[in-house]
Amino acid sequence: MPSKKELLQTFLKGIETGDAMAAAVVNEARYIQHNPQTHEGSEGIASLFARLSKTDPKVTFYRVFEDGDFAFAHIQYDFASLRTAFEVFRFEDGQAVEHWDNIQPDQPPNPSGRGMLDGSSEITDLDKTEANRAVAREFVQKVCVDQQFDRLSGYVHSELQQHHPKLGDGAIALNKALQDPGLSLRYSQIHRVLAEGNFVLCVSEGWRGDLHSSFYDLFRLSEGKIVEQWNTTETVPPRSEWKNDNGKF
Repeated sequence: MPSKKELLQTFLKGIETGDAMAAAVVNEARYIQHNPQTHEGSEGIASLFARLSKTDPKVTFYRVFEDGDFAFAHIQYDFASLRTAFEVFRFEDGQAVEHWDNIQPDQPPNPSGRGMLDGSSEITDLDKTEANRAVAREFVQKVCVDQQFDRLSGYVHSELQQHHPKLGDGAIALNKALQDPGLSLRYSQIHRVLAEGNFVLCVSEGWRGDLHSSFYDLFRLSEGKIVEQWNTTETVPPRSEWKNDNGKF
């Protein structure tokens, strides 16, 4: 049987071809769709794939992970313009039964010259998965949600490699950004923390200015500290615009 990572990649590669058979990865009877702009069920997915395929899209996988019933990936989409995405699927009995995502238009390199997708990709330290998950969760909860900014250095390496398009490297730059009224980033709740080895993905809800937003932060850890960070931020559309009733999170 294919791994969850392989199923995820097979499914999303269907975007390039518009092949409705890619939707066979999904259990139509049980599938729960959390992208507010996509209809429920594999019929909605097949229609989406057919529409997207007309733009001659490309799907490039940079990082793919597996955590229990979940597979998740860090991807670049080319739908006439470039977008960076995190895709998360929950599987049961070899089929996808639930889906979340967070997609942001690609941005130019940040002040340290890093793009939204480049950097490390090797999965190591599988024996430290749970320890790394705990560190990342505690960092987001204590520092980002509870705003205990004086604790940031306890979780983040001073020479943090930063891929956020607006920030430069280093723990100091991250600490300043989280307190910058101009950026107006407010984390309100963690919804999910997925991990494999030295990588942890935190899915959080909050606000960017007055915009209800979804924050996906991917961290790479080494020796108990966050040493590299990637993220996407997406505005949650108003309830009146949702095409399903499941919510973003």
